[in-house]
Amino acid sequence: MYDWANSVYPLVITSSIFPIYWGAVTKDINPTDIVDFLGFKVPGSSLLTYAISAAFLLIALVSPFLTSLADFSGRKKLFLQFFCYLGAAACAGLYFFTKDTLTVSTFVFILATVGFSGSIVFYNSYLPDISSEEKYDSLSARGFSMGYIGSVLLLVLCLVLIEGHEMFGLAKGHATRLSFLLTGLWWVGFAQIPFFTLPADPGRPAGAVTEGGWLLNGFRELGKVWAQLNQLPNLKRFLLAYFTYNMGVQTVMYVATIFGDKVLNLESKELIITILLLQLVGILGAYLFAKLSDRIGNTRALSWAVFIWMLICIGGYFVQKGWSFFALASIIGLTMGAIQSLSRSTYSKIIPENTPNTAAFFSFFDVTEKLSIVIGTAVFGIIAQLTGSMRNSILSLIVFFILGLGFLLTLRGKKLREATGPSEATVPGPPPASATASTPATPK
Repeated sequence: MYDWANSVYPLVITSSIFPIYWGAVTKDINPTDIVDFLGFKVPGSSLLTYAISAAFLLIALVSPFLTSLADFSGRKKLFLQFFCYLGAAACAGLYFFTKDTLTVSTFVFILATVGFSGSIVFYNSYLPDISSEEKYDSLSARGFSMGYIGSVLLLVLCLVLIEGHEMFGLAKGHATRLSFLLTGLWWVGFAQIPFFTLPADPGRPAGAVTEGGWLLNGFRELGKVWAQLNQLPNLKRFLLAYFTYNMGVQTVMYVATIFGDKVLNLESKELIITILLLQLVGILGAYLFAKLSDRIGNTRALSWAVFIWMLICIGGYFVQKGWSFFALASIIGLTMGAIQSLSRSTYSKIIPENTPNTAAFFSFFDVTEKLSIVIGTAVFGIIAQLTGSMRNSILSLIVFFILGLGFLLTLRGKKLREATGPSEATVPGPPPASATASTPATPK
């Protein structure tokens, strides 16, 4: 249900209505799309990617400390609630975004992104706390699917409001800004269900050191997890793979709407309808890859997903308005939720079993994700600004997927969790395509 609640942010704010509105505002400021931000002249599309990079850099810097502090203090749910309320309030604050408030609204957008990404690390860390290992893949996929369904419902409501603005006696811009307010209210409203249902904060762990207060002990907790990471080579290999291929995945997801608007000159209705279809296809993709991972193993299924994303980069360079665009969008839909869901569940299987430091371990997963978004979106914006073409930026992302696939292949023939016990899963390397169908199910 937290996926249901917060997934309206990536759909409405990241992928659909907000980027289109951003583009309209920057064009209104200057038809050439060059805007003034803190004295710097930058393209409006690049400013959006730079704002995303800044937000994720900020959360990457503070989340390791916050999550170790949450583990030490036993206040995981409290931190989840804080970032949820911060993000939802910032989304609602985007209601005041006009061409006269571009600079302030850029910082409000950054706060919304910080709230969303900050809450995710605490949310993800609940997976090993509330589920058994054999259910990680299916539960993770179910969460993403619930997120797709909930966010689509709100997007449809927003579209009715925007397209029927005259019927409601509203200007189109005003109706659009109301959708940002609705996003914040939806997020904070439905989040009360998981807040009420999730296990209560257990308080400070028994025997925890109390000298020095929360600040010093938060750093001590982080140091303990870092020491454990140095003894878990498989975990480090996976984080390195995730770091590289996630640069490409997240960048495509964050810039797809701007790309369709600026490069393909798609109408806003076409863009939003396409994004709606992506969400529906994404539900199918998350479940299909969860089933695939049950049959052939997590890293093998991830390897196929990364390979498909390499083809997406090539297709993105040549894509044109029309059937090729919808074909490419369908493939992205099938793999975008799948690769995120599988990455989350795979990581849950690799971290030490029954560890009391789930939030701190997931902070490293979160930092890996955030830093990859910082680099990916920054590289995309820089290449687009230097070459004058976002097509070159899309094609350049293939390098990240090639590196990610290479690092995933270093896990072939290894066990996910580096410990003895019946819960280990043997993870073979990617097979030839012809062998996939006959591969027996991977033991869990």
